[in-house]
Amino acid sequence: MLTAVKNQLRVCLLSIKYNIMREMLNKVTFLTNIGFMILNNATFIVQWVILFSIKEEVGGYGIQEIMLLWGLAASTYGLAHVLFARVFSLPELIINGKLDTYLVQPKNVLLSVMTSATTASAIGDLLYGLMVVCIFCFSVRRFFLFLLFTVTGAVIMTAFALLLGSLSFWFVKTDTFGNNMVNALVSFSTYPDGIFKGAVRFLLYSVVPVGMSIYTPVDIMVEFDAWRLLKVAGYTVLLSAAAVFTFYRGLRRYSSGNLMEARM
Repeated sequence: MLTAVKNQLRVCLLSIKYNIMREMLNKVTFLTNIGFMILNNATFIVQWVILFSIKEEVGGYGIQEIMLLWGLAASTYGLAHVLFARVFSLPELIINGKLDTYLVQPKNVLLSVMTSATTASAIGDLLYGLMVVCIFCFSVRRFFLFLLFTVTGAVIMTAFALLLGSLSFWFVKTDTFGNNMVNALVSFSTYPDGIFKGAVRFLLYSVVPVGMSIYTPVDIMVEFDAWRLLKVAGYTVLLSAAAVFTFYRGLRRYSSGNLMEARM
């Protein structure tokens, strides 16, 4: 059992490695995509610096908390799309019958799908997040917490996309709904939670998991709380388990597209 798990993980790591190597075939394009993504994210620092020159805080956040928020949001998005980019286009695979090529491979179907693609520009998001925490709010404890929450945040984002994408096994046209929900997760994660009230705030801590992927981790990095850390870890495990269960339950309903295609 343990050997089988180790072999599966090894195959997944090799798949991720070769995905990145394929993106690096054109080194100029690869580095340009990363560089421009870092610059694109960095432009928002100017926006917040100007805003904080007018106001001392926004939604209860100071400049340091905002930098942590933006850094964690960027690194979470980056890690999820570097490792598991294919999950975010899962509905297309299901609707068009393109899962066939993964079903015949001698490895775990879900892991095979998840690690079959990468997004080169997302490396820029990941690096940007690490740069922000090192430049604006570095401490040894905070840096390691940042790395931990980058992983939990990426897992939550991936699990959320997997859960919504798996609905395509049952319902038609859920891809648009799923994309909108994932985009909402990304968009709301760059704004302080203090500016949201009532029903919107409730949704961000329940339906759209921004609260556990971004807001709560930022609060923990500002003021450490072991109990809240355990809550984030538990939520990550539960959402991941729900997403995996939904995927495999839906896979029973999958209809082959009879596609003659090979994945190299």
